[in-house]
Amino acid sequence: MTTRTGSIWGRLDKSAILVFLLIVIIGWFNIYAAVYNEEHTKIVDLSQRYGKQFIWILATFIIAVFVVVTDTRFYFFFAYFIYGALIFLLILVLIAGKEINGARSWFQLGSLTIQPSEFAKFGTALALSAYLNSGKHDLSSLRIFMTSIGIILLPALLVVIQPDMGSAVVYFALFMVLFREGMSPYIFVSGLIMVILFFFTLIFDNLYLTIGLLAVAFILALIVTRKWKICLAGAGIFLIISAIIYLLNSLIIKVLNDEHVLFLSLILSGTVYAVYFYNKKAISLIVIFVFLVGSLAFVNSVDFAFNKLIKPHQKERVEILLGIKSDPHGTGYNVNQSIISIGSGGFSGKGYLQGTQTKFKFVPAQSTDFIFCTIGEEWGFLGSLVVIALYVFLLIRLIILAERQRSDFSRIYGYGVVSILFFHFFINVGMAIGLVPVIGIPLPFLSYGGSSMWGFTILLFIFLRLDASRAEYLV
Repeated sequence: MTTRTGSIWGRLDKSAILVFLLIVIIGWFNIYAAVYNEEHTKIVDLSQRYGKQFIWILATFIIAVFVVVTDTRFYFFFAYFIYGALIFLLILVLIAGKEINGARSWFQLGSLTIQPSEFAKFGTALALSAYLNSGKHDLSSLRIFMTSIGIILLPALLVVIQPDMGSAVVYFALFMVLFREGMSPYIFVSGLIMVILFFFTLIFDNLYLTIGLLAVAFILALIVTRKWKICLAGAGIFLIISAIIYLLNSLIIKVLNDEHVLFLSLILSGTVYAVYFYNKKAISLIVIFVFLVGSLAFVNSVDFAFNKLIKPHQKERVEILLGIKSDPHGTGYNVNQSIISIGSGGFSGKGYLQGTQTKFKFVPAQSTDFIFCTIGEEWGFLGSLVVIALYVFLLIRLIILAERQRSDFSRIYGYGVVSILFFHFFINVGMAIGLVPVIGIPLPFLSYGGSSMWGFTILLFIFLRLDASRAEYLV
């Protein structure tokens, strides 16, 4: 521990705090515009959402002060305790929580509702940071990697049970932290391929997608081995086995569809060809084969889950996004109205409190999930660009702060903050302009709501506190 060189307040990053304050103020005024009531024109009217948001903001400043004055060693030594306490709350809310919009995600405390999943985000980031720090963040170790995955997935699964799929997906943003801390790039690339295959599965017929993947694998084998005879022999074995299984299925079994026939043929072909794999130590061919089998298994599992497991309204949202279905007056109404609202703002906007889409309540959830459409309509392209620039500046600044940390714990936590804020920002704005499915998550510091405001504030200011003390405690 080194000697203190001045007040902790003087060492807090001023630029990050200034941007935080600007976004909070912009959010408050836009909530006022989004739910403006001519009978309640005072912006601090506590009977209206903008008045309540004022209270949340005041409480936010108190929380920020409390987080800053707390010794940094508290966050390090009690990271697991904080994580455990928030996991307990996620379990408790399933039993004693209040159900709102079909999800049991809130505790009712008088007139106040608290959503523990918003606070579990910073708790998960702390626990992940503490674990990777103590484990010397060696993610090449299977034990450390799987434990890290477990820390992320546990709260996500509990949120899924509520069910609140939007909040649950946010936890997966922490996989970006694992990538920064040494997770194999192959895992990252595999995750990217899975995302692409997910959307391809929904867009294209499974049979055509299966044939396409087989063709890609064959071309890769040719490029890697440069032995066309071997590749053609493998293709021949596959075609013969496919023909036999197809005939058996047509005449006797009669339960397999065409893509299942191809998948089973691939497995059997690999078994027949295993002797060559083993004798020649053809590692590259084994990798291609495993990639192909895994891809086809993933495609079939996605198809099953999408059609059998997820709720109809969630399925419709994805189908509308991908252009598979059009429903501007039903499931797609929110996004359609949001796009109209943002587009109507033009270059410079209609002016503050002059938004017709906003004023006449054409956009549902316009003070929460779709707060960005209010900015787009009243402030136009210029105002939207300013807000986006503020978020981008904050994220870049936090990355710079994370990279200058002398403590592994602080750096890992910093990237956790960046990952969560970036995911919320990207998805929320993407929802408003129709680029991503509507999953119902707030825009950090800008959307209406006490739980989200407080959760994001704690998340951010813990890191700013750690950064301010980076030369004091090397935990």
